[in-house]
This record gives sequence, C-alpha cells and structure tokens, in this order.
Amino acid sequence: MGCGRVGSRLANSLEKRGHSVAVIDIDVEAFRRLGPTFAGRTVKGVGFDRDVLIRAGIEKAEGFAAVSSGDNSNILAARVVREFFDVENVVARIYDPGRAEVYERLGIPTVATVRWAADKVLRRLLPGGSEPVWRDQSGAVRLTEVHVHPDWVGHTIGRMQEAARTPIPFLLRVGSGIVPRADTIFQDGDLAYAACETERVSDVESVLGAPPRRH
Repeated sequence: MGCGRVGSRLANSLEKRGHSVAVIDIDVEAFRRLGPTFAGRTVKGVGFDRDVLIRAGIEKAEGFAAVSSGDNSNILAARVVREFFDVENVVARIYDPGRAEVYERLGIPTVATVRWAADKVLRRLLPGGSEPVWRDQSGAVRLTEVHVHPDWVGHTIGRMQEAARTPIPFLLRVGSGIVPRADTIFQDGDLAYAACETERVSDVESVLGAPPRRH
C-alpha cells in the first residue's frame, strides 16, 4: 500500500526477484512511478478498505507492506491485513518514532526513511535470505541479519549459537539493540545478527531458518 518513493522502489525490487506484486494507492497518478516495465497489478483505493485489499489479491498474499505517507493509514491497514486476512508477514512504515515503538510491541514490525525503509522491508518480506550489515575489507567475515524460524522463539541464544556453530553477538528487540547472553531467550519479533565467515552464511541461514532439531 502506497506508491511513493518507497512503495515504487519496493514493488520493482520484488518484481525483479520474481514475485508477483500488487500496488494500492488512492492516486492513480502515483502508479507512474512504477515505470513502463512494471507488470504487476495496480489498484486505486484506500489500503485499509477490505474490498480494495481483496481486489489487490490479499487473500492469496504472502506478505503486505504499508508504506504510504500516513502513519494512521499504514498501521490501520497493517492491522486489517493481519487480523481479518490472517497475513502474518506484515510491515508498516511509521514516521513517528514513539508510535513505531508502540506498534513493535504489538507485534507489527515498523521501519522508516526512504532507501533504508525499502531495503529493510525487503528483508522482512523475503525472510529466506540474509543481508550483510557489515563485512571486513577482505570479504571473508561478515555480520549478517539472519531470518530465524518462528519455532526458535522460546529457545536460548546459546542453543541457537550451538546449532548454527556461530556467535550471535546482538539482537534488535523493540527497536533497541541488546547484547545477549547464552541464557537470553529469543523472543517473537527479535532480529538476530550472526557473525560468521562468508563461506558459512548459507549454512547458518539453513539452520536458523528451519525449526530447531529435537535432541
């Protein structure tokens, strides 16, 4: 929802990755930002209107990003999509940092600013692949935001580090960074950052991106 700078960039990025995309905006002129090569669906209307969402294909959607210019519209749309259409993979753009923290606590991930928001939303919508946050000059080692399977919620960071055979030096929880201990419990909504050799990134992804194995 929203075809401004973030929405149009996000829609084109997702389409280039092979995903089918529908874009909702109240202003049809906004769709011009998508460019002539965009092959997805464009729907005129208010993004929190259920009929508009259905026309956009929300009933078959695997993810929803509310990135219009209004905080209230974004959070309302995110809640409608999650609560009425049972779409779990939802993210909302919020300008007010205070509001963002509140909605993070309600379990709705929030992001802000244009380029950073588009990249961050992509990571939330495409959880199968990690994104490097830092890498050394040689490229041999990196700090990576890794998608963690929901079944790891309730397990300790120590268990996760042991399974992935790599350190998890910090978490992002409700918008704040924390340095976890081995007995820190991984919570719903946490973002995990793993430090590992570049050649082991796929191994770490496969372990943490899958449910934990039973001992």
